[in-house]
Amino acid sequence: MQLERIREPVGDELRRLDAVIVERLASDVVLVNQVSRYIIGAGGKRLRPLAVLLAARACGYAGDRHVEAAAVIEFIHTATLLHDDVVDGSDRRRGRDTANHVYGNQASVLVGDYLYSRAFQMMVDLGDMRIQEVMANATNTIAMGEVLQLMNAHDADTTEQRYLEVIYRKTAKLFEAGAQTAAILAKAPPEVEAAMVAYGRHLGTAFQLVDDVLDYRASAEELGKNLGDDLAEGKPTLPLIHALAHASPEDAARLRAAVENGGLDDLEAVTRAIESSGGLEYTARLARRETDLALEALSRLPESAHTGALRELASFAVGRTY
Repeated sequence: MQLERIREPVGDELRRLDAVIVERLASDVVLVNQVSRYIIGAGGKRLRPLAVLLAARACGYAGDRHVEAAAVIEFIHTATLLHDDVVDGSDRRRGRDTANHVYGNQASVLVGDYLYSRAFQMMVDLGDMRIQEVMANATNTIAMGEVLQLMNAHDADTTEQRYLEVIYRKTAKLFEAGAQTAAILAKAPPEVEAAMVAYGRHLGTAFQLVDDVLDYRASAEELGKNLGDDLAEGKPTLPLIHALAHASPEDAARLRAAVENGGLDDLEAVTRAIESSGGLEYTARLARRETDLALEALSRLPESAHTGALRELASFAVGRTY
């Protein structure tokens, strides 16, 4: 598997990351342990912490604090998943029941808050005010992205620009912050730090664009969540936005109704309309463009196994089927 090969240069660090996650999750409150272990134990690709570990080494970092930094990114990401599933009313993620479905919305929100606060405790332990600033700004940006997405829900007039702003804030920003944190730890020169910011931003954008294609193309088993979730929640993602502008009047009316009303009653017809109007291919093309920009940013880094793995990570993000 390609992802296993990408992980090889930081295999030892990934094992240490698992140990740090277990150690830092520990709480004397039983329910906190149960919910946090449930969501972390669900696995996932852990691309965000992987990018941190690879980027730190690619920038020449020789210490071990990048493992803690990677755990910070994973905890923040996990907190957003807990909150997202409550807001969206989701009951499936990563191929199994969501934490809110198992433990209830209240527990999920509160444990999400616990993970956020634990992440900030760990940031303080890193002892770098710039890293704290980057991560504080990132979490604030992510929260604003959630609100923007809520505002776009059931709005069939959502523009491509509004959609791109949401995915930058909600998804790409955390990739960007992780890559920048790695550069800061390595005390990389400004031009290299800027390159890592660009790499993270474009990688995260490509990742989300592909996710939005897979919401209509992948099987539920491959994707690990309910196929068509975005449509069910009335979220106008790019494939749908593009289709609304290019579909026949009849199909456009069907798509508009699907966004405004939500639900999956017309999923098959909506998917056909999106495919026939080129919405999936258009979104995939933008994802490939973002990947090219991520690869271009890496030209600022010296060649190494870790830089090569960052390139492969960008290719994996755009080429995956799950």
